[in-house]
Amino acid sequence: MEFLVEKIGMSRTVGKPSIPVTLLKVKTAKVCEVLEGGKALVAYHQGKSTNKSIAGQQKKYNLDKEYNKFATLEVSNTEVGDLDLSSLESAKRAKVSFNTKGRGFSGVVKRWNFQGGPAAHGSRFHRAPGSIGNREWPGRVQPGKKMAGHYGNEKVTVQNEIVSFDKEHGVLVLKGSIPGFNGAFGKLKIVS
Repeated sequence: MEFLVEKIGMSRTVGKPSIPVTLLKVKTAKVCEVLEGGKALVAYHQGKSTNKSIAGQQKKYNLDKEYNKFATLEVSNTEVGDLDLSSLESAKRAKVSFNTKGRGFSGVVKRWNFQGGPAAHGSRFHRAPGSIGNREWPGRVQPGKKMAGHYGNEKVTVQNEIVSFDKEHGVLVLKGSIPGFNGAFGKLKIVS
């Protein structure tokens, strides 16, 4: 089963031993249409964006104005209605996919953990990448060379243990950390 989740933030459990946990808010969603292979078209609320195609979908599936986004998910529902969250109560492990924090254009020290040079006055080698090529052969920079560039904002999937699930508030507690900033939007898939 798959669910759309929003990262609330990190916390700790009270007790011995105290373990670090991440809190996720499970998005309320409506199943619009059940498809083949256990999949379904699901509508959910995200921001305030709307256009004629969204309005047409809302009219077709008789949805409220707040349901302005659509996704295809693996669900346990067999008919149209609210998304069934009962499988989260007995789940033990889950895969979570989020985009990592975007760090923009970063140098090699931050992006690839290069050591850099001495910070003394005479040194003219501080945070530069250093030599990037070979000799006359091959006479070019090899593909995959670690260089400065865009760092972060890429999809990462991690597997975590489920600690608890509060059905009333829709809050899921996972052991450990997950990628992304607080308030990030991602997908959760039950493994066992």
